[in-house]
Amino acid sequence: MHLLGLDIADRRVIGVVVDDDGAVVRRARADGAGPAASDVAAELVAGLTIDAFGVSIEKTPKDVTLPAVKGAPPAVSCTPGVAAISAEVWIGAARGARHAVCLKIGRRVFAGIFLDGHPWPGAHGLAGSAAWLALNPVERQDYRKYGSLAAEVSNDGIARRLSWRIQAGDESVVLERAGDLQSITAAQVFDGARTGDGVSVSVVRDTARYIGMALANLASCIDPEMIVLAGDAATAADLLLEPVRQDYIRRIPPGMVDQVRFVISPLADEGVAIGAARVAALARA
Repeated sequence: MHLLGLDIADRRVIGVVVDDDGAVVRRARADGAGPAASDVAAELVAGLTIDAFGVSIEKTPKDVTLPAVKGAPPAVSCTPGVAAISAEVWIGAARGARHAVCLKIGRRVFAGIFLDGHPWPGAHGLAGSAAWLALNPVERQDYRKYGSLAAEVSNDGIARRLSWRIQAGDESVVLERAGDLQSITAAQVFDGARTGDGVSVSVVRDTARYIGMALANLASCIDPEMIVLAGDAATAADLLLEPVRQDYIRRIPPGMVDQVRFVISPLADEGVAIGAARVAALARA
């Protein structure tokens, strides 16, 4: 059996073909303005028989047309959160769990919730809108634009906080490496912290606090068996894992400390596409 999954986001498409055990047999992606999801899918399915086709898309208004792919059945759509948690309980860090939460942090910030053996999209398909978790009583324009958590811990948010520190007079080697303030990336901030750049270390420390707070809020509300950190934040586990874990543990109810496991996703940036394929397979069954 071959399952096709696409993760469609702003300026980027990630696609995979997986077998019925979740192993990736083909992968493709497109970055840049207006990547064609149908082109990525066509590259993936060439010469294969596709048994199910899933698409994760951030917004699915009534007028959105899902990609049609020759040789694949009609697409089944889901939210990124549903896709992410479906992948984690299938082949990821929450494998076999009946109650789990996945917080994905990178270009995007969102959560997926799994309750009693099923992904939970909420009454309006907006469950897991973790970008909008309110973690700071201060009103800021970027909070209203991106959501409080996303403004702080998304890739752009991390880069923006370092840029603000430099503009306020702090010195950082990251600016020299980036060339200018607008070119600073979260990856450069993480690299700066690894090499001992003081401003980068401070920004990463604050990032860990925000992530720990968000995880604690999600765990306290849902009471899952485990909570998974995924995305680019997971790939920076060497910097974030222990400080996030410590902040998370400090903020959850005492009875949860030994009950709710905090784990890191092994699925990198393909988890959402894998989960979309899984959702489609289950819809077909």
